[in-house]
Amino acid sequence: MEYEALLERIRGGLGTARPAAARFELPPVDVMWEGQKTFLRNFAEYPKVLRRDPDKLLQYLSKEFAVPAERLGDKAMFIGKRAPDDFARLLKIYVKDYLECPTCKSPDTRAVRENRIPFLVCEACGARSALKGKYA
Repeated sequence: MEYEALLERIRGGLGTARPAAARFELPPVDVMWEGQKTFLRNFAEYPKVLRRDPDKLLQYLSKEFAVPAERLGDKAMFIGKRAPDDFARLLKIYVKDYLECPTCKSPDTRAVRENRIPFLVCEACGARSALKGKYA
């Protein structure tokens, strides 16, 4: 009985902290179409939120869509019509593969290269894991 009382005392002292992934949110996708071109109007927000190189993020989206893309100021232009859901889906996959720590699921990571091998280093738990792609 004493053990149960101690557990309850500990539970009472703990706050209800939100997990790290819950505080991390991507901005909503803002897409505009002109003919057969799709413009991601708020492209510049994503590299800032993700803390990644804008060129690498654009390269990732371009390769996944299998279409040419280019940056035009704060916007990105993709050939062909793409739905906002397509961008949202790919950005979630990017976050899972190149941003989230595999150990603690924290988005507070940075990409480093050592001997031409990319690693994901977590700033929350200190874990290091090899990255499978080149877009971090």
